[in-house]
Amino acid sequence: MEILGTTLRVCVDDLESAVPFYERLAGGRAQRFERGGVQVAAVGCFLLMSGPEAELEVLRKVVATIAVEDVDEAHRVLSELGARVVAGPVRTPAGRNLLAMHPDGTVYEYVDRRG
Repeated sequence: MEILGTTLRVCVDDLESAVPFYERLAGGRAQRFERGGVQVAAVGCFLLMSGPEAELEVLRKVVATIAVEDVDEAHRVLSELGARVVAGPVRTPAGRNLLAMHPDGTVYEYVDRRG
């Protein structure tokens, strides 16, 4: 399994005021979408999220998003290494994802661009 990149997940109180800072920091425009009542802005290596506290509480448990070529392969490798897949794989607007808890207890999201 090759890791293609990592996205840092940042929960913010006010997405509208946070986006301009991160656009200037990352040198690019935010791509925005909504998922499960949470407003999301992807800017460079940052994934900004804002929404109901109950939703953000769950999202804060995921340390980072890791891009891979194939989520199915990631599922296999993670399982072989002793990680526990806690959700997915599922389709998303951008591809597929899964959540995995590593043996140390840290939770990561793995994503691919396959539809």
